[in-house]
Amino acid sequence: MKNKRGLFVAFYLPQYHQVRENDEWWGAGFTEWVSTAQARPLFPGHFQPNIPERLGFYNLTNPEDQIKQSDLSIEYGIDAFCYWHYWLGEGRRILEKPLEIMLANRGVKQKFCLGWANHDWKGVFFGAKNKCLLQQKYLGISDYDAHFYAILPALKDTRYFKLKSKNVFYIYLPKKIPNCIEFIERWRELARQNSLPDFYFVGEGVNLKDKEGLGLDAVSYTRHRHLEGGKINNKYLAFAYKKLFGERGLKVHKYKDASKYFLKDGAIELREHPSIITGWDTTPRLGRKAFILTKRSPDLFYKHVSEVVKRSNHIPSDENLIFVKSWNEWAEGNYLEPDRKNGTEYLEAFKKAIYV
Repeated sequence: MKNKRGLFVAFYLPQYHQVRENDEWWGAGFTEWVSTAQARPLFPGHFQPNIPERLGFYNLTNPEDQIKQSDLSIEYGIDAFCYWHYWLGEGRRILEKPLEIMLANRGVKQKFCLGWANHDWKGVFFGAKNKCLLQQKYLGISDYDAHFYAILPALKDTRYFKLKSKNVFYIYLPKKIPNCIEFIERWRELARQNSLPDFYFVGEGVNLKDKEGLGLDAVSYTRHRHLEGGKINNKYLAFAYKKLFGERGLKVHKYKDASKYFLKDGAIELREHPSIITGWDTTPRLGRKAFILTKRSPDLFYKHVSEVVKRSNHIPSDENLIFVKSWNEWAEGNYLEPDRKNGTEYLEAFKKAIYV
């Protein structure tokens, strides 16, 4: 029987259900399904809209929909979902319902961990320029404590994903946390006080040499927009897009070209966890200011995943944590869930690549 070389954790967006804030900002019943379904092609060869197939336009407050997601992800080799989690300070949360429903739903077998998306909520993603809708606040020890106890039921759940017996907790912007090491040390102490395992803190966008200064156990990176100077290499395409969309308009690259930059050079280092990039197309959110990777395919995706596995095969399997961006970020064009165009072909390519 083939062995799986690594632990694959897919980022999971809990956006697909109605919430009061979205009703107020964008109209009753708004979710990212609205943006996703309304997207249209912006140039010849640009494929939009991307429409979900097998799972459909699900509602994440429906326990049965969560079970279907869980079963499908396990079938194709995903080891856990990393639920994006929002704590904005002073007890302010948003999109927390799917996690709460999942915790009460033992039919969901998939493991999970949490990723703190510690950023402001910007209206730019929905066509409202750069207006700040919700501000991320950092309010010190008492707020750290409140945050910890808010997620304590999740940390106690037997499905919480662990690496080397430690609870994985992902931080999107660790450098934004004032005195990040104080936050992390406080949470480690609270874990001890509550008879929980220690944390395995992973911070995005941090150099490996800087992790200890922030209190992190490991770092991660995503480089889906990391191209030479962020410019289109083909000067004729660059001229055409500048004429059509302006200096600050559409940014378009081929997935094949971009994938050369998804990984850093050389072997993947221990405790520096890469991300597999399924695709990228922010047309549903940004329209003519989108960033788009075109001409992606299951074959190219298979080659990318295979390269990640190859470059990390020297790391022990129980420490070889690899993130997948993402399971269901439909409005950013990075998802593994089946769509009408490709069905389960990306999932099949992923599964084929991770077993060696």
